[in-house]
Amino acid sequence: MIQQPTLDFLSELVENNNRDWFMANKGRYEAARENVVALTDELLKLMHKIDPALSPDLEGKKCVMRIYRDIRFSKDKTPYKTNFGISLPTTGTKLGGAEYYLHIQPGKLFIAGGYWMPEATHLKAIRQEIDYNAHDLKAIIDEPEFVKLFGDFRDGEKLKTVPRDYAPDNENIELLKLKSFIVLHNLTDKEIKSPKAAETIAELCSKIYPLNVFLRNAIA
Repeated sequence: MIQQPTLDFLSELVENNNRDWFMANKGRYEAARENVVALTDELLKLMHKIDPALSPDLEGKKCVMRIYRDIRFSKDKTPYKTNFGISLPTTGTKLGGAEYYLHIQPGKLFIAGGYWMPEATHLKAIRQEIDYNAHDLKAIIDEPEFVKLFGDFRDGEKLKTVPRDYAPDNENIELLKLKSFIVLHNLTDKEIKSPKAAETIAELCSKIYPLNVFLRNAIA
């Protein structure tokens, strides 16, 4: 579970996003990160039973993303992220491809999964898989509990025009226009602080698992 001091640190970082404050509170950051890593390790134990594609080499400390922002090409020059991001990739130990993602930020917590903004070759392969086997994808995303947890999959970020090689009257054109193939479920601070937080997150990931399988098969 995530402890209140971890959330307190992130909340205060929003108002003090500068190097002097961060360095003065480096011990708090390190304790918060250790808390997040511990939750991730607990979650991984459950996730290996849900998704066999998760690498046995994954460790919590490798899955927790850096808090330092890359500000080289950003107008926002604040040096630190105000959240902890945890990525569980399903294609080895590197980011990219179908994955599970946990976002820890006070009042803005969520669990997500799928494939965000696939590279061109993967995007083409996923669209082809949808065109050939849309019934398989729709069986996943139109299942009532899936819709209740994650909303309408078709509402994701889309092209404004019809993708190349597909006709406007294709019955699955709204799925084919998608640029990302992700789902998201918001969590409460209470849920993430519960002793059963890892179990709650793993259960949600189990509902995302069939979508990730579909996406992995498409790019295999």
